[in-house]
Amino acid sequence: MADEMTRRDFMRRTALAALAASLGSETALASEARSRVVLIRDPAALKDGQVNGPVVRDMLDQALSTLLDRAGAPRAFRQLVGPGDVVGVKSNVWPYLPTPPELEDALRDRVIEAGVKPDDVAVDDRGVRSNPVFQRATAIINVRPLRTHYWSGIGGCMKNLIMFAPSPSRYHPGGCADLALLFKLPALEGKVRLHVLVALTPLFHGRGPHHFDKRYLWPYQGLIVGADPVAVDAIGLELIRAKRRDHFGRETELPTPPSNIRLAEVKHGLGVSDPARIDLIRLGWREDALI
Repeated sequence: MADEMTRRDFMRRTALAALAASLGSETALASEARSRVVLIRDPAALKDGQVNGPVVRDMLDQALSTLLDRAGAPRAFRQLVGPGDVVGVKSNVWPYLPTPPELEDALRDRVIEAGVKPDDVAVDDRGVRSNPVFQRATAIINVRPLRTHYWSGIGGCMKNLIMFAPSPSRYHPGGCADLALLFKLPALEGKVRLHVLVALTPLFHGRGPHHFDKRYLWPYQGLIVGADPVAVDAIGLELIRAKRRDHFGRETELPTPPSNIRLAEVKHGLGVSDPARIDLIRLGWREDALI
């Protein structure tokens, strides 16, 4: 019973901090809200340039246990999902920098260990609207790599959910200014439990809709984890900006300003966008952390 009460408390906090996508008084409340985000790094997360599966799985476990104040990954995951849930893991298949399969497997395994039936878990990206598991999902876990993005400034956790929209291009204007409205779609409203922004090898610079240049990847070897997508993206943006300053030797604007992060809070009442109100918990390797 204690674990169940804790899980309900967590879901209420998540709903307040990350899913209050309505206007009016809740926007005012958001200006006083705080969010917690965990940044974890490990110098062994990459081995010979490849993802080290066991290390990344352990990073995920540590991050979630810390985020939810629970001892051990199994208890932490049981706060997110449990028997009776149907879980969609929203991944990202962009061929140049996809979500690592090792991380997808770790999430799937932990969800099943939490009591979700194997047939009630699916990992998908572009097929989420037609995927039978996602169509009846009660919970969504959102995981994608961090990178600059032509439409939204950065490819973060909010942008990763655009494939749930019947017409994704409708969210492109103004630097994807209204991405927060995605959280009011029936497939997502009240269902998104966790966001994992993969910062193992972020892409910090590029131009054009399909840009990719290996020169602008760097082995940061980190994960950014939280229940609030706005706060997770805000920390990702801080990291991208810090790396651009470090690389170019000066402050450089992204080709597309990532206005969607700030507007998610001030216009749509979703989450916390101000780094000063984000409690960033740093775990693990600190060398060249940048933030």
